[in-house]
Amino acid sequence: MTLADVAAGAGVSIATASRALSGKPRVSREMVDRVRAVAADLGYRVDPIARALRDGSSRLVGMIVPVISIPFFSQLIDAVEEELSRAGFELLLADSHGFVDEEVRRLRVLGDRRVDGILIVASDRTASMPSIANVPHDIPVVTLDRATDKPITDFVGVDNELGMELLFDHLAEQGVASVGYAGTDDATTSGVERWQGFNRLARRHGMEVGATFRGEFSIESGMAAADHITKAGTLPDAIVCGSDQVAVGTIARLREKNFDVPRDVLITGFDGGELSRISWPTLTTVVQPLSSIAGDSVSVLVDRIRGSTSALRRSRLAPELQLGGSTRLDPR
Repeated sequence: MTLADVAAGAGVSIATASRALSGKPRVSREMVDRVRAVAADLGYRVDPIARALRDGSSRLVGMIVPVISIPFFSQLIDAVEEELSRAGFELLLADSHGFVDEEVRRLRVLGDRRVDGILIVASDRTASMPSIANVPHDIPVVTLDRATDKPITDFVGVDNELGMELLFDHLAEQGVASVGYAGTDDATTSGVERWQGFNRLARRHGMEVGATFRGEFSIESGMAAADHITKAGTLPDAIVCGSDQVAVGTIARLREKNFDVPRDVLITGFDGGELSRISWPTLTTVVQPLSSIAGDSVSVLVDRIRGSTSALRRSRLAPELQLGGSTRLDPR
C-alpha cells in the first residue's frame, strides 16, 4: 500500500493525506481520523526511520509520571496518548516512582533517545527543577498536573483552589461545622495548594478545624489518616481528603473501626477518576478535566516543537464537583 492509495481511499489529495498522517497543521481532527481509518483498513504504515531522516524529527514524545499504577495517572496517560496520536506523535512512557533521582535518570534517557518533547508530572516542586531545567534546550518540556515552584516550563493543570471551594460550598450546604483533613505533604504543588485551600476555606466558612494528617497520595496514607483522626478524639463532621485514593483508604479504615460514612462522618475526595465511582459509598469529589489537561498540554508542547517562542504559559483549568454517597445520606 502507498500513500497514494490512502489518499484515494479517503478522497483527499496526497498532500492532505501526508499532513493528516504526520500530525501537521491545517488538517481538521475529522479529516485526520478519516485518513487514519483508511490507512488502518489498507494496512498502510509510515516508515518511522525514513520519516525521521527526512523531517529531522523522531515523532516521539516522552512522558514521566510519578506512579503509573495510580488510577488518576493511568487515565491521564490514556488521554495524553490519544491527543499525541492525533497530532502524529507516539508516546514513550516512564515511571519515576516518585523519586527525583529516578526522574533525573528518565529525563536523561529520553534526551538520549532524542524525543521531540517531554511531558512530565514533577515528583517534587523544588527538587525536580534542576533536572528539568537541564534538559537540552532543543527538547521542549511541559509540566502537567503538578507545577514547579518557579515557572521554568509551560504548565497545564487543574485549579486546585477552585476545586476546594466547590467542596467547601457543598459541605457548608450540608451543615458541616467541623472538618478534618487527610492529604499530602509539601513535596508537590497539589499537596500544598489543596492544604492551603483547606485552611483558608475552613476559616471563611467558620468551620472548626479538627485533627489533620498529611502523608502521601495513597490508600495506605488514607488509612493512616483515619487512625490518627480517630485517636485524636471526637470525629469532625467531615474529613476533606487530598485525593480519591486517600479518601478510599480513609473510608476503609473507618469501616474497620465501625464508623459509617456518611452517617457518622462525611468524606470528600479529589480527582474524580474511575475509583470515585466504583468505591462504596461513591465519592463526592472534585473532577479534574483530564481531557482538557491532556489536550492543552499536548497542544502547548506541539507548538514548542514547531518553534513557538512565546512567553511561558501557566494554564489552570476549572474542575467540576461530583456528588456521591460519601457526603449524602440519600445519594440518589
